[in-house]
Amino acid sequence: MSYIMVDIESDGPIPGDYSMICFGAVVVESGLGRTFYGKLRPISERFIPEALAVSGFTREQVMAFPEPEGVMRSFAAWLGTVAGGRPMFISDNNGFDWQFINWYFHHFVGENPFGHSSHNLGSLYKGVAKDMFATFKYLRRTRHTHNPLDDARGNAEALLQIKDRHGLKINFT
Repeated sequence: MSYIMVDIESDGPIPGDYSMICFGAVVVESGLGRTFYGKLRPISERFIPEALAVSGFTREQVMAFPEPEGVMRSFAAWLGTVAGGRPMFISDNNGFDWQFINWYFHHFVGENPFGHSSHNLGSLYKGVAKDMFATFKYLRRTRHTHNPLDDARGNAEALLQIKDRHGLKINFT
């Protein structure tokens, strides 16, 4: 099983009514060299300007992004080439990131290659540290920029550090 660290940016709080603008994914392994980055044209006329601004893109820019179906099919194909078996979704805030990736996969591809489950990096670290107030964010090496590929890479770096520093039993294949 391969762990795939994912981060998304959107123009609102929920999929369907609002749009996933872009996302990044990194195979969690030494070197963090296998990545995917997708930009998606909005699926809705609705957007929250402040939410869109986090991505660094304007509405005019995102309207020129590729259609979501092609991007999601490409992501599914990429997952098929990099994952040893079923890929495992993990993110810093899986309650947010998962809902968009899951919805987009089911809506545009018909199935989600990740299946029906995901993992939350922040919760994992709290358990390892035995402290509900602990944060893993100091373990990132890549700066958190809201470019989802940078953010996914930084979170993957943190997961590798959690394994090395805290002896987390996890296999990256």
